[in-house]
Amino acid sequence: MINTLDFAKRLKIIMEYYSLSAAAFAEKIGVQRSSISHLLSGRNKPSLDFIMKVIREFDEVELYWLLNGKGDFPKSQTAPTLSNHKDLIIKSTKVEKDIITSTVNPDKTIERIVIFYKDGTFKEYIK
Repeated sequence: MINTLDFAKRLKIIMEYYSLSAAAFAEKIGVQRSSISHLLSGRNKPSLDFIMKVIREFDEVELYWLLNGKGDFPKSQTAPTLSNHKDLIIKSTKVEKDIITSTVNPDKTIERIVIFYKDGTFKEYIK
């Protein structure tokens, strides 16, 4: 469950980091200014759509940090690309190769791979 007041604090941190007013932030992610006002006051909880717009627009914002304050902001490093981590696939075990081979449709290309760790963190590899 998201604590709305803590979420509002993290939202303010993001706006300060990017030197954006509430109006400019709203325009940048494509929401109404009143939505930002309601979130900052703690009146409303953020929708999934709102969260996804923030994550898409601001690369340095980690989803886990935005939702519950755990993790880093700004991200300690940007997500590595798949092309920079070919060794990830090359060094995989036979079982992993079998899984990758059997689940990849030749008509489709992989856009990204996300690895979730037990401690609640994740690593994203973007093509």
